[in-house]
Amino acid sequence: MRGSGVNPKVLTLSPAEFIARRGAGELWQLVDVRESWERGIASVDQALAIPMADVPARVGELDRHHGIAVLCHTGVRSATVANWLAFEGFEPVANIEGGIDAWAVDVDRSLPRY
Repeated sequence: MRGSGVNPKVLTLSPAEFIARRGAGELWQLVDVRESWERGIASVDQALAIPMADVPARVGELDRHHGIAVLCHTGVRSATVANWLAFEGFEPVANIEGGIDAWAVDVDRSLPRY
C-alpha cells in the first residue's frame, strides 16, 4: 500500500470517541479492514467490510462526503489503511485506536475478544 509513514491528517480516535462523534451528528463511515474469518468472531454493526488487501481495488465504495474511520483487530492495519486513504485525498480520516479489541472492552462487552 503506497503512502506509508505517518500522515498528520489522520485522527486517532478511541472507540468511545468515535461513538460520541457519531452520536453528536458527525457523519462517519466505519470501514472494517479485517479478514472475513476475524469478522466472523466479532463485528460491529454498520461497518463496511473491506479486507486491507482489497482497499485499493474497492476504494470507490467509500463515501467521500463522510469521514472515514478505519477499524482492525488492534489498530495496526487500520493505521496503515487510514494513512493510505489520507494520502489518496480522503478527509477526514481516523484510525480507531485499539481496534475491535478496544471496542469489545470500552463499547460492547458482548463482543468476543480474540
